[in-house]
Amino acid sequence: MQAPDTEGTGTIVRITAAYRLAVLGTALVLIAGCAKRGDIDAAGQGIIQFRSACPSVAIPANTGDITLFDPPASREAEAIDVVANITDVRSTCTTGDKDIYTQVSYTVNALRRDAGPAREVELPVFSTVVRGATSVVAKRVATVRLVFAEGALRAHAQGTAAAYVDRATATLPREIEQMITRPRKSGDADAALDPLARPEVKEAIQRSSFELLVGFNLTQDQLRYNITR
Repeated sequence: MQAPDTEGTGTIVRITAAYRLAVLGTALVLIAGCAKRGDIDAAGQGIIQFRSACPSVAIPANTGDITLFDPPASREAEAIDVVANITDVRSTCTTGDKDIYTQVSYTVNALRRDAGPAREVELPVFSTVVRGATSVVAKRVATVRLVFAEGALRAHAQGTAAAYVDRATATLPREIEQMITRPRKSGDADAALDPLARPEVKEAIQRSSFELLVGFNLTQDQLRYNITR
């Protein structure tokens, strides 16, 4: 289920109990206090690794910029009308009693060919939640409006996207969590084995892994141009 934000420039994607957020927030070794990544725990039971419970945020390859042509059918350099790119992607993550909420903000920078009269350009930007790096479970397209002032070659705009997940679904099965967090001591039969390499653990983590991806909602021609230029 999806719900648009109140600004009209961003996206809120909600994932219900049918899906899971990556439960990479479970630490390989559960440590309290001021431990850092790479420290050896006080009990000598392993190296501390911290993993975020929030989805990873990224721009998919070849979707971070867009080129508009005039005339539209031309692909000659002199026909390039507007070029825009997404940059300064930032994310915040908040864990509530029931939901894990991730918000992404980004900037769209654009350059036009002619410094003519004032002009507005609207560009479609998608945000999508991908499960296990392969399955799109939610997607929404928002519009970013760029305003070129009279005589200006450049324009800038801000956009946002967000995702909710039911916190109760963001938990690995208990038996998988125990495999990962069980203390291991020198001399144990499986002391040298990485629990994250076990097939059932890898499968469970992938099944509960999610990404929040943001990029221009390109046509097939626009995507082909980005790939082959």
